[in-house]
Parts: sequence; structure tokens; C-alpha cells
Amino acid sequence: MSNNSKNNKQIIIWLAIGCLLVATMVIVGGITRLTHSGLSMVTWKPVTGMIPPLNEIEWQTEFTKYKTSPEYLKKNYHFTLEEFKDIFFWEYLHRLIGRVLGIVFFFPFLYFLIKKKIKSKKLLKHLLIIFFLGGLQGLIGWYMVKSGLVDNPAVSHYRLAIHLVAALTLFSYIYWIILSLKFPKKESETKDTKKLIFNTKILLFLASLQIIYGAFVAGLKAGLLHNTYPKMGAEWFPKMISEGFKENGILTLFENHYAVMFIHRWLALIVFSMVLILVFKAQNSLLSLRQKKAINFLLITIGFQFTLGVLTILYNVPVVLGVLHQFGALVFLVSILTVLYFFRNVKSDESIVFH
Repeated sequence: MSNNSKNNKQIIIWLAIGCLLVATMVIVGGITRLTHSGLSMVTWKPVTGMIPPLNEIEWQTEFTKYKTSPEYLKKNYHFTLEEFKDIFFWEYLHRLIGRVLGIVFFFPFLYFLIKKKIKSKKLLKHLLIIFFLGGLQGLIGWYMVKSGLVDNPAVSHYRLAIHLVAALTLFSYIYWIILSLKFPKKESETKDTKKLIFNTKILLFLASLQIIYGAFVAGLKAGLLHNTYPKMGAEWFPKMISEGFKENGILTLFENHYAVMFIHRWLALIVFSMVLILVFKAQNSLLSLRQKKAINFLLITIGFQFTLGVLTILYNVPVVLGVLHQFGALVFLVSILTVLYFFRNVKSDESIVFH
């Protein structure tokens, strides 16, 4: 094994660990939101915050701070210390994983830099961008939490969406770098894949929009409106949307609970249909075995994700299904990026086996 291959393997393993930690943050973040734990920590201490309360006095101190928050004063004024500990756990764990992620990136990065294992300036630039995105994600997280510590004990659904999109952007960036290191480009796109790339980019845009609206649904708790599908209650198009337009105009599309849920439901069908169109076109194109596997993976993930979405609605957003649905969005995003990468990067030693 050449030195470059060995260096790349070490860097790939390092980045893969980072990807797993970001994915874990997304999952724990979903649990934190669904268990209403996100506002339990009213201060942000990036360094000293790694140490949780270790005795009864420290727990009482944290609880006293929480008692000054709008959430306690308006919603959880009946909470005991033990109940506070339950919600504190998930928010603490979510922040702890973020700090661990920073450590996991920083120290190995220094090692690779000192040992001169980062061989290209392009890779170095990408790694520095990862640091920037990671730091930005931490700031956005606190910016989101602050929105629920002022007056209304609920975080802004806009800030929640920014927080989730930032996390998935960080994950996607790391994952793309891993693909580029593990499967370096061998030749340019083929005539067939150039057409498919355009369709995949449209799918990526629609999926990103759907994820944003998923965050809006979560932030507004719009998923609790109706546990029926495909209709919302007895209506295909809720009257509350029309009334919303009369009162708030275009803002209805982003702030009206019924409109946000309606868009999220039907955008899911559009995304599903776009995947089917892409799969159909791929079946009539010359594809390598790796590209064929990527397309099949995409079809499987959208099937699971769509099913999870419907079940989450029907069962009134239980924690388990809600978290699985959020994680499913991440897996679906991975499948789109995998298809896009392999359509753009064809290994010359792979025979064309599908038509």
C-alpha cells in the first residue's frame, strides 16, 4: 500500500467517525425536541459545560436557573427536581456530543497536519471548511435555544430549520469528501449519466426543501393536527389555509400550521414521484454496477422514509417514529448524494452491465 493510500485510509476513517457523530447528534437532537428537553439548559458554556451536575447542590443550582426560564414559569411550574433531571439529560447529551465532535476533529487534524499526511491544499481547504461549519453549527444551536428563553417557551421554527439544515450540510460535506477520497474520479460523465445528473440535482433540491418543511412541521408541532392520511381530517385542502392567506398573505406558506403540514405531505409525494422518474430513466440508460446499486439504494430509502412519514402521522408522532423519520431523512440524503457522486464519477475498470 502506497503512503498516499495509507494516509487517505486514515483520513477516511477519521472523517467517517465524524459523520457518525453528526448523525448521532441529529438523532439525539430529534429525541431532545420530541421529549421537550431543548430548553432545560438556560446557559451556554462551551468548555466548562462538558461537566454535568455531580451532586445535589449542583443539581439544585441548575434547577434554580431553569426556574427563571419562560418554559418553567409558563408550562413546567409543577416540575420536581427529578423531572427536571429527565429533560436535562437529553439536552446535555446533545451538547456533549457536539463537544466530542469538536475534539474528534481538532486533535486528529493537528496530528495529520504535523505529520504532513494531508497531501493536497484542496483537501486542507475542505477540512478547514468542516471546522467552520462545525463551529457555525454550535452557534446556530445556541441561537435557536435563545429564541425560547426570552418570552415564549418555544424555539423559533425558522431557527430550528436552520439548525437542522446546518447539521445536514455538515454531514453531507463530510460524506462527499469521504466519497472523493475513497472513489477518486477516473473519467468524466457519460452521455447517459449527464442527463441523470440534472434529474438528481432537482431531486436534491426538492429533498432539501422537504427537509426544511419537516423542520417547520416539527417546530410548529403541526404533525399533531390530524392523525389521518392522505386527508387532513375530513378535508383534502383545509379551510384554515384559505383563511390564513386572507389574514397573513404569503407568510401563510411558512407560518400557518395547516399550510406547513399540507405542503410537507404533498411535497413528499412529489419527491417520491421524482425518485420513480429517476429510477425509470436510469433503467433505460447504460449504467455501471456501482451506479445501479446506488439507484436501488435510493429507491429503498425513499420507500422506507415515505412509509415512516405516514406511520408517524397515523400514530400521532410518537417519539420512536418521529426520531426514525428524522434519521430516515438523513439516510435518504445520503442515498441522493451517493447517486449524484457515482453518476459524476465513473470508474473506468467497471464494465457496463445494465441497459
